[in-house]
Parts: sequence; C-alpha cells; structure tokens
Amino acid sequence: MSALEARTLRSSRVSLGRYDWRGGCLLPFALAACSSQSEPPPVAAGDEHIACAVAGSAQLAPVCSVERSERQGKLTLVVHHPDGAFRRFDVMTDGTGLAVADGAEEGMTRLVGGKLEITVGADRYVFPVTAKKDAIR
Repeated sequence: MSALEARTLRSSRVSLGRYDWRGGCLLPFALAACSSQSEPPPVAAGDEHIACAVAGSAQLAPVCSVERSERQGKLTLVVHHPDGAFRRFDVMTDGTGLAVADGAEEGMTRLVGGKLEITVGADRYVFPVTAKKDAIR
C-alpha cells in the first residue's frame, strides 16, 4: 500500500468511541432512522383543512388539507390525507358541487347542514359551500 493510499484510508475512517467505521458505513443506519416512522402525522400538512374520515375511520375530523389549482379556467381541489394519500375533485361550474377528477370510483354528494358531503369509496369529505339558488333542487 502506498503512502497516499494509507493516508486516504485513515482519513475516510470515522471514530465512534472505541469502534472504527469506514466512511459511508453509517449511511444505511441513517436512512433506516429516517424511514422508521410507523404512523402518519395526525393532520395533513397545509394551511386549509376540511373534515374527513379516511383510511377506515368512521369519525369525521379536520385532518385533511386542501390545495387549490386552476388550469385552463377549471378549478381543481386536491385533498391530502394525513397518511400521504390524496384525491382530486373538479369544482363544477354549474353549481352542482364537486366531481371526482381521477380514479375509477365515483363520488356521491349531498348537502348536509349547509355543507357539501362527498363520499368516495370508504372515504368521506365535508366541504364548506356557497350554494347557487338555481342549483338547489
């Protein structure tokens, strides 16, 4: 081993107490520590939240966040679940509510106590609404 190789080998070691680790050996442990979170956060990240019951929950709670995006004059709401899942809804311009923007499951909507409740599969979401007079039937 040349002097340069020996110097490089010594400089790539990290001392942790009495153990001598070669540089890079700690990376798998650091990654494992970062990904060991077994439970999702209690509330989805975001500024605006709505009540929802997702991931098998029967109880409505304000834990889903809503992100608004507009493309070609069409408003879409992206609802983020605390576990990282999400659903997209298109805002209907005729005042009838929301429509599921993707996925095979259709949503069932109804007005309950001045709010729009939409159910998609086992998930439920409650949105604040401003109803148009000609859309209420």
